[in-house]
Amino acid sequence: MNAPLKVVWLTGLSGAGKSTLAEALAVQLRALGERVSILDGDVLRQGLCSDLGFSPQDRVENIRRTAEVARLMQQAGLRVIVALISPYAAERAAAAARFGPDEFAEVHVHAPLAVTEARDPKGLYARARRGEIRQFTGIDAPYEAPITPALRIDTSQCSVEAAVQALLNLLVAAA
Repeated sequence: MNAPLKVVWLTGLSGAGKSTLAEALAVQLRALGERVSILDGDVLRQGLCSDLGFSPQDRVENIRRTAEVARLMQQAGLRVIVALISPYAAERAAAAARFGPDEFAEVHVHAPLAVTEARDPKGLYARARRGEIRQFTGIDAPYEAPITPALRIDTSQCSVEAAVQALLNLLVAAA
């Protein structure tokens, strides 16, 4: 599967399933012989972006850095899966603009807020509701859902396996 589409940018609320889908997709792609790297927002915030908070300006910088690393990895021949809330449409568009035509796909990993709060794998929504976390996307900070993503996956309506198949279909269609 040597498609020109080399960067799959998974965007959505915390708890929507971005990291889960990124990991599952990477397993499938590696089984097909692909060289794959995942840029996960939580991991990036522990290292490359550890100096950033959650202000609008810091979120913009977080997305910029992630897009630049994705571009460098893509140029090195890797397929890159980005799993990042990336709440602002303008910054996602700026990330996409770093790539050539047909090299980048924005995928909206959606789940209703009630579902993401019920999942709350890290307890972040509960902390945000108690006021312990400020500027939490979906609670007191905005999330601008993609209007025309390459693919929209509602993880409250489909299994991980079905979602990964939809992502693989997207990659095949781009080939």
